[in-house]
Amino acid sequence: MLVEQLIRETLELQGFRIESVEKKDSELLVTIEPDLRYHPRCGICGLAGDYRDTLPERHFRHVPIWGIDVNLAYSPCRVSCTRCGGIHVEQMPWAAGKKRFTKALAVTIATWARQLTWQQVARMFSCSWGTVASAVAYAVAFGLARRDLSGVTHIGIDEISRQKGHVYLTNVYDLKTGTLLWSTEGRSTDSLDSFFDFFGPERTEQLKGICCDMWPAFIKAVKAKAPQATLVLDKFHIVKKLTEAVDTVRRQEITEKGKEHQKLVAGSRYIWLKNPWNLTDRQKASLGSLEKLNLTIHRAYLLKELFRDFWQSATKDVATKLLGQWCSWADESMIKPMQEVAKLLRRHEENILTYFEMPISNGIVEGLNNKAKVISHRAYGFRTSKNYIINLYHCMGDLTMPTTLHRFV
Repeated sequence: MLVEQLIRETLELQGFRIESVEKKDSELLVTIEPDLRYHPRCGICGLAGDYRDTLPERHFRHVPIWGIDVNLAYSPCRVSCTRCGGIHVEQMPWAAGKKRFTKALAVTIATWARQLTWQQVARMFSCSWGTVASAVAYAVAFGLARRDLSGVTHIGIDEISRQKGHVYLTNVYDLKTGTLLWSTEGRSTDSLDSFFDFFGPERTEQLKGICCDMWPAFIKAVKAKAPQATLVLDKFHIVKKLTEAVDTVRRQEITEKGKEHQKLVAGSRYIWLKNPWNLTDRQKASLGSLEKLNLTIHRAYLLKELFRDFWQSATKDVATKLLGQWCSWADESMIKPMQEVAKLLRRHEENILTYFEMPISNGIVEGLNNKAKVISHRAYGFRTSKNYIINLYHCMGDLTMPTTLHRFV
């Protein structure tokens, strides 16, 4: 197969023809000319128009062949368009918008960028990091413009730390499909308001359930923008608050009783935090010994375990009774961290109990947030939130990629 024919098989060239293919230094230079049998098409609307003039030659980088760089050379013309009522650069079917690389190269780079870091992809294609960022941004913009959000009825909201110093992103996920719907800087009410503004009033009215943690800014935004949706406070964040309280009790008790007590409970941290069925035989034996010492941490541990009955409640009425009973036990225990948890639960009781009307949680969201952290860690972080958000959409948004004449990956 001739190189010219190989290139023709990988490029969309209707209305154009390959004039020549020559080896120039370490690359293949493909010269493209217009096919005079066709009228040039407007780059805005695609309608055939009248030739106006020719612009200087442009080069477009194409997918390498056997490790040899391929560049396309073409002098685009300008078209007088009757539909748009103006003069525009003609449509070039191989071009990725105004980028100086082909659509095929953009899709190939973007496909690899889902598996590797952008720096690794740049080395693979002997291009700059910025070229990879531009290719991914092109693919993401294409996918975002074509995704269908009409069927979204249940969403999960959570924040993720982008870097040290309390720098956060607010992420919104579709709980049914596990895809990223929205990501923006900050974790304020305005951050979440921007999602509802993007989502639009019609789709917001279709939302049936929204799950988030107890962050006041999120609760305020949800109640203001989607009052018809059932707001459910995430059970995993509530369990996290309980385990944090238990660990606080353990540390306080060690501080109060000194080094001898520290030796007594050394290595017991995860005994108090793990689920009982996940304990090893050695940890079970240690727990049995510690239970006999009447420690404050043991009473806090029992309160944590008693709260499991709340999630197993058959009805909302039973759950309401159990929640009130548990909060009373926590108050009577005189253990300050557990009393603070009880106070928190009472404050948000209404939206905690909605779990028994609509049993949704952010369990899938926590898994997706871990994936988002992996994306950041494998790239050793991103300098700007813009590039990080683009990569999150690319890897977690389940976006449609542009179609090409030939699939390279």
